[in-house]
Amino acid sequence: MNIDGKLNYVEFHASDIPATKAFFKTAFGWDFTDYGPNYTSFSDQGLDGGFFKSDLTTNADKGGALLVFFASDLEKTLAKVTGAGGTITRPPFEFPGGRRFHFLDPNGNEFAVWSNIRTTGEVID
Repeated sequence: MNIDGKLNYVEFHASDIPATKAFFKTAFGWDFTDYGPNYTSFSDQGLDGGFFKSDLTTNADKGGALLVFFASDLEKTLAKVTGAGGTITRPPFEFPGGRRFHFLDPNGNEFAVWSNIRTTGEVID
């Protein structure tokens, strides 16, 4: 398989590395490898990446890329995100092909979660 030109790694700002690790572990089951106090990485999440110490944030409204997670159960994932301390910025809404919500992690970085499954269990075409 040729991986040239494929997205391979993504890095995010994080003002609080321990809070970031706790949030993503609780909400999504991620594990981390630390490289000193100012960097932690994750792998096997569809795209490998890391968080580095920074007071900046990324937000789609400010021109940042929006990374979107998939969930077979949007409501269950919403509960996990809020239970882990995420802030919902756009509650679940429908769009062509699915439903999704947007949230901020503990650092203020924006992400979204989408599903192609209705609350009734019907797959959205």
